[in-house]
Amino acid sequence: MKPLEGVRVLDLTNVLAGPFCCHQLAHFGAEVIKVEAPGRGDLARNLGADGDLNARGMGISFLAQNAGKKSVTLNLKKAEGVALLKRLVETADVLVENYRPGVMRRLSVGYDVLKISNPRLVYCAISGFGQDGPWVDRPAYDQIVQGASGVMSITGDAETAPLRVGYPVADTIGGLTAAFAISAALNAPERGTYIDVSMLEATIATMGWVVSNYLIGGVVPAAQGNENMTSAPSGAFRAADGLLNIAANKDEQWQALARHLGRDDLLADPAYATREERKANRRILKVELERSLAARPAGDWVEELNRIGVPAGVVQSLPDVLAHPQIAERGLLATFPDVAGVERDVTVVRTGVKLDGAAPAVETPPPQLGAHNDEVYGELGLSGDEIRRLRQEGVL
Repeated sequence: MKPLEGVRVLDLTNVLAGPFCCHQLAHFGAEVIKVEAPGRGDLARNLGADGDLNARGMGISFLAQNAGKKSVTLNLKKAEGVALLKRLVETADVLVENYRPGVMRRLSVGYDVLKISNPRLVYCAISGFGQDGPWVDRPAYDQIVQGASGVMSITGDAETAPLRVGYPVADTIGGLTAAFAISAALNAPERGTYIDVSMLEATIATMGWVVSNYLIGGVVPAAQGNENMTSAPSGAFRAADGLLNIAANKDEQWQALARHLGRDDLLADPAYATREERKANRRILKVELERSLAARPAGDWVEELNRIGVPAGVVQSLPDVLAHPQIAERGLLATFPDVAGVERDVTVVRTGVKLDGAAPAVETPPPQLGAHNDEVYGELGLSGDEIRRLRQEGVL
């Protein structure tokens, strides 16, 4: 099932938020044409842990979220480049860009211009802080947004906060928010709209519980480490060989946990009689529970606790979870053999969704820069000679 089949998306984005948005759209069936600057392309082509791939313009950061896309080159600083983009827009349903606010307008390809070429165009602009406001001109990267949003202030514990989340969470949330908004706009009775995605606002929107505890309850959020502020015992606990997460959020789960650990004494203690009491005394309660949990490996406790209805899980490394059958056998990972420009197999992550029991997939690997110039521009009616001329003149 490919619900976006027949939808053409022009991906004028770089690095993460925008490419991640278009990565989702491609997996749901959209034809995504990545429009890149001649000679250099997406900055992500030069980012990642493998220096050799960076030098080839096929960096791991690029490979991670560009499978299934086509790549064309286009210089928007040249008049013929602007004219070609307008012709592409005439064939498209969606355009996504994550330039700094105002850049597309200065290049004479802002929404006000492009909607003349295609009134049904869904135009999505992703930026750090949105298209207006006092921070509109500030450059924004994921870490800047993490800090500005309050995420870092509540990540870590009293000794380590403020702390950056260990992956680009604000970029990723921005991309998901954009993909969601685009999909909704494509379903409108009359297409044609301008979508303004602020990574800052999108990130804050996902912090709903924390934000509401402040706005409604007057509680200023603080870094809680591995503790769940809404309940106790709920967090990470040390067993004989490492950490396990336990989320005994309901009274019956708490009671089952204490009894399974042989700690009826805790159930009789008035300090732990209610959820609110347990929250107030969570530090002492954690020490007591870890005295009992230290007797066995984390994996043993996880199996036993889940059997009696107490949610629990081992704290795993990324290699561990990727190798586990829960991931390895459900189709989250896709492998493309002998990818051009990489000259070896490439395994990447899909979307985390299944439709009718199958994981949405794309058929082609991440493309080399400009790999589809002849195909895409040929469809617009350009001859081989014209494409060669435009390439020589730096338009492509």
